Amino acid sequence: MAVMGSGNLVSRSARGAMYQLSELMHVCAVYLGIAVLVTISLTFTVPSLREQARQLHTALVFVLRPDGLKGDVFATLGTGQNDFFFEGESYDLDGPDSKPSVAAPSRVEKSGVSPKIESEPAAQTNFSKALNASLAGQPIAGVTSAQAQALRSYIARKYKIAHSVAGALINTAFLVGNETKLDPQLLLAVIAIESRYNPYAESHVGAQGLMQVMTKVHKEKFAAFNEGSIAALNPIANIRVGSQILRDCIKRRGSVEGGLACYVGATGPSDGGYGAKVLAERRRIALASGISVGR
Repeated sequence: MAVMGSGNLVSRSARGAMYQLSELMHVCAVYLGIAVLVTISLTFTVPSLREQARQLHTALVFVLRPDGLKGDVFATLGTGQNDFFFEGESYDLDGPDSKPSVAAPSRVEKSGVSPKIESEPAAQTNFSKALNASLAGQPIAGVTSAQAQALRSYIARKYKIAHSVAGALINTAFLVGNETKLDPQLLLAVIAIESRYNPYAESHVGAQGLMQVMTKVHKEKFAAFNEGSIAALNPIANIRVGSQILRDCIKRRGSVEGGLACYVGATGPSDGGYGAKVLAERRRIALASGISVGR
């Protein structure tokens, strides 16, 4: 009996050991499967992440480099390389101590042609100059200083960006809006819904920047900027290209509502509420600033 009891004990011990070994092998197989899946996923995602990181690094380098090193920076803004014009006044944007002065006669004025607020693709201006103009209290055509201040405060507070950055983006939106015959507050509302004023935002489908432009689709529109598609991460270039796309969409669809649906890529009767969100934000912007809604 003792021998049989001892045999049963050994048998039970062996079965227990085999059970534990099988459990260990099962756990190891599960973890090995997870490791394989992670490895396969990283194989496909890491190159994409590496490319995104490279683009972001390149954009940051160009935006933050000292002005003296920027020979061919991103975007055009205003009528010349060093000046930012509104209503006959110019601000020299070469330094933080810029002050308003009556604009000196330009080559356009000398020729007898009235000056216009329009861009020249060859004239390159960087975002730091727009920031300097904002800090200098750059006026906006048709907008009082109180309205501009209220608009800056609303955007800076709601979207948690620097007051000077809000001013620079507002100035840019009004300049580009006047050029493209679009309501500047509509452009600001699109920026709010698309990126919440994050110039380095990127969607899962590759839309980039403030107005979430699909750089792969609209690559040719960045041809005017020396940096090519990477200029999509520059605020000024992004607003210029985004507003051009929106203007074309509105012209094609025949209304602001239809244009917004086109801009977001809706092909059917519903845009998923995108247009309503943009127009609601435009109303809030107009209410906060006291500036009437334009076109």
